[in-house]
Amino acid sequence: MRFMKKCLGAALVSMAIVSVGAQAEEATQKSGFAPDSVSFEVGAGEHVQLARVGFQWDWNKDWFRTEGGYHLNGYWDLNLGWWHGNRHRDKNQDQDLAVIGITPVFRWENASKKGFYVEGGIGASLFSETYNNNDNKMSTAFEFADHIGVGYVFNNNFDLGLRLQHYSNAGIKHPNDGENFVVLRGAYRF
Repeated sequence: MRFMKKCLGAALVSMAIVSVGAQAEEATQKSGFAPDSVSFEVGAGEHVQLARVGFQWDWNKDWFRTEGGYHLNGYWDLNLGWWHGNRHRDKNQDQDLAVIGITPVFRWENASKKGFYVEGGIGASLFSETYNNNDNKMSTAFEFADHIGVGYVFNNNFDLGLRLQHYSNAGIKHPNDGENFVVLRGAYRF
C-alpha cells in the first residue's frame, strides 16, 4: 500500500511537471535545454518495485529511413527513481533506494513520431546505497541500466510503452547479481 501511495504521489508530481512544462515550453525552447517529453514509469521485479520520473531530449535524427516511413532516431533519458525491496538482506525488512540515471536510447519509429516503436538503451545509474534484496546483491552504487522496449505513440502525443530492464555493474565488483524489472511507461511529448 505504501508503494502505491508513493506511486500516486509521483504521478501527481509528474502531471504538475507536464503542466508547468507545457506552459513554459515556448519560453524555454529558445534556450534549447527544454525537454521534449516527460515520463512516469512503474515496474516490478522479484520482491522489488520501482517508480521513476524522467525527462527526454530528442536527437531529431533520421537514420536508415525506409520507404514505409520508419527510421532510427534516439533521445537522452534523464531519470530519478525510487526502489522499494521487501526482502532486505534476505529478511522481511524493507530497503528503499533513490536512483538517478542517464541513458542514450535508440528508437525505431515512424518519422511522424506516432504509432508503434521498438527501442533499446544502455545507460548509467547511481544508487543512494548498495542494493541487497532477496539474495540479489549489487556491490557498487554505480550500476549500468539497459533495456529493450516496445510501445505506441497516440495522436495526442501520449506514449505508452512496456520495457524489460536490467541493472548490474557489468562485473566491476562482486557480488554482481543484478536485478530485472518489467516496466510500464507513460510519457507525454510536448
